[in-house]
Amino acid sequence: MSAVVSPIREPLVNGGKTYHQITEDICSPTERAPSPMWIAAFIVAVACLGFGVASILWTIWQGIGTWDLNRTIGWGWDITNFVWWVGIGHAGTLISAILLLFRQKWRTGVNRAAEAMTIFAVICAALFPGIHMGRIWLAFFIFPYPNTRGPLWVNFNSPLLWDVFAISTYFTVSLLFWYTGLVPDFATVRDRAKGFRKKVYNFLSFGWTGKAKHWQRWEALSLILAGLATPLVLSVHTIVSFDFATSVIPGWHTTIFPPYFVAGAIFSGFAMVQTLMLITRKVLKLEDYITVAHIESMNKVILLTGTIVGVAYLTELFIAWYSGYVYEQFAFYNRAMGIYWWSYVGMMACNVLSPQIFWFKKARRSIFVTFFMSIFVNIGMWFERFVIIATTLARDYLPSSWSYYTPTWVEIGIYVGTLGIFFTLYLIFVRVAPVVAIAEIKSILKSAGDQYTGPNAQKHHEENKH
Repeated sequence: MSAVVSPIREPLVNGGKTYHQITEDICSPTERAPSPMWIAAFIVAVACLGFGVASILWTIWQGIGTWDLNRTIGWGWDITNFVWWVGIGHAGTLISAILLLFRQKWRTGVNRAAEAMTIFAVICAALFPGIHMGRIWLAFFIFPYPNTRGPLWVNFNSPLLWDVFAISTYFTVSLLFWYTGLVPDFATVRDRAKGFRKKVYNFLSFGWTGKAKHWQRWEALSLILAGLATPLVLSVHTIVSFDFATSVIPGWHTTIFPPYFVAGAIFSGFAMVQTLMLITRKVLKLEDYITVAHIESMNKVILLTGTIVGVAYLTELFIAWYSGYVYEQFAFYNRAMGIYWWSYVGMMACNVLSPQIFWFKKARRSIFVTFFMSIFVNIGMWFERFVIIATTLARDYLPSSWSYYTPTWVEIGIYVGTLGIFFTLYLIFVRVAPVVAIAEIKSILKSAGDQYTGPNAQKHHEENKH
């Protein structure tokens, strides 16, 4: 009887890299002059940002009347885009915190960019609650502080206030987690830099010298922040879903919203990570560090969460039918067969049907299919938020007030502006910080030991065994 041989796991880094080669490959994009492609992308992103700033200033000057909101549809693209951006920001914390606690080593190739994406997405999301108040200076009153109103600080019964607490906490912990991981890598860049650039990175690295005590405190802090961030993955989008679930509007007043909002957020977040990482690995020539194995692992998460979202959609339809509640039944019938039927079809096609292609290993490992699907998923998740908000509000209890909502150029401009903010910040990030976590990659290779399977494995072991 022949012995069963266990297959060797795919290497997390290809090419039999030495420690020096890893440092050289990952640091060099921050040191060389920007490429024409980067400059062109930056110009486009800044142009979109400028258009968005102009649209926001126009909204503040003229008022919310510049949007196509009406007496039936009081929320439109503002809250749709707010929820969409918060969802995109979910993958970074999941990859960083939960996968770190579960010791999933494949996270190291993508966690740095995913964490950065989280920060930038939350910044984009934070714009909308203030703007949609109508009088933006009222945003000052959503924070609890001692004032002449006495004990009546803020309305703690408002889900919109819960958003402020949840998202500000999420942003703070995510920012600390992201920056903590960057400290040893900033020190690596500092040691290679000269002149003023060296002083800047010395300041950013907090005098890191790589002593054993530094590493001990760094690892302890990373685990503490991961422990704090893990419940935030579940709580933040749960609280965002309360904007709808705690209302009494048919189609919103449902207990299934929290879990399926969380699943949908992870779903869209991982898709955006795929979009960014596939471009980044190609442009910065990081194929040996962001491998096909990383892409396949993330596609498995997309398949799982997409399936959960699909089950949630079907559960909503079943409960609406089984309840016998005529208003709930009408709300879901209107979603699928009403005036916004096209958005519902787009949502179901992008979020439920399309991810099922990842049941096939060949599709999971295909760069082209993954890139196409990542964009498709984010389009579908935007449609989901639009379906929940606009189609539900378009048909209320009073038929005489029914209306049709279409965004104005100002609303479109603000959305384009948030895309400009996001990509401007991301492009700056890839120029000033290592996109892949150098210290964590080296740590993983060291712990891998005899499991390393690159073509220069013997050379790798000889150079790195000490």
